[in-house]
Amino acid sequence: MSSTSSATEARTAAGPPAAPHGTRLHLRAAALGRPDATALTGVDVDVRPGEILTVVGPSGCGKSTLLRTLAGLLSPLAGTAEQDGRPIEGPGADRALVFQEDALLPWRTLRANVELPLAIRGVARAARRTQATAWLERVGLAAQARQLPHRVSGGQRQRAQLARALAGRPRAVLMDEPFGALDAQTRAGMQDLLVEVLHGTGATVVFVTHDVDEALFLGDRVALLGGGRLTAVRDVPRPRCRAAHDDPTRLALRRDVLTSLGT
Repeated sequence: MSSTSSATEARTAAGPPAAPHGTRLHLRAAALGRPDATALTGVDVDVRPGEILTVVGPSGCGKSTLLRTLAGLLSPLAGTAEQDGRPIEGPGADRALVFQEDALLPWRTLRANVELPLAIRGVARAARRTQATAWLERVGLAAQARQLPHRVSGGQRQRAQLARALAGRPRAVLMDEPFGALDAQTRAGMQDLLVEVLHGTGATVVFVTHDVDEALFLGDRVALLGGGRLTAVRDVPRPRCRAAHDDPTRLALRRDVLTSLGT
């Protein structure tokens, strides 16, 4: 066996390969929604490669509409939605969606669900099984790999959905209140897990939530929606640091966000 083949096998056995560098997502003077129901107007936001941008706002303010536009599921009514300077014209394999409902295929085991994006990319069976197994290990589901989704808890299904999203090596991960249905303890654990498994992937993340504390823990920046507009994008001090919860600058930002949301 050649040294090149040996090195390739070693990399495969070591687990899932790193994702390519994160992508830039940009909405320019965009009106978002459906022709009979505009949700947002005049949206200008530049999501930087590799950052986590959290999006908060009251129910019905257009958070999910913004996310679906970046995913290519909705076209802007005006203005443009761009990825790396090119118009987004539909869904793409390098932009993964994670929903509040786990969206796992109920007839496939957790491992088979995680393998799905790899199969779509044409990855050979043995390689995709190795990679799926490695991702399940990373999210703490190695023992549940052969279980069907209805046999595991809601938190475990969300872990599997996260593994499936990242197994496809996306350049952007678009998350629509993925932890909203979980209890507080499970939710905090999923936030920490997300930070852990994203480390080193390089992926750009847009994370929609109605929970201000979640937005300020996860986000490098937080985008505020309200009144049919994007009202502000604010830098978050000491993101992804639990110890920063009582930091005066974080507390001041939290007050500003809550005020802007009218709560």
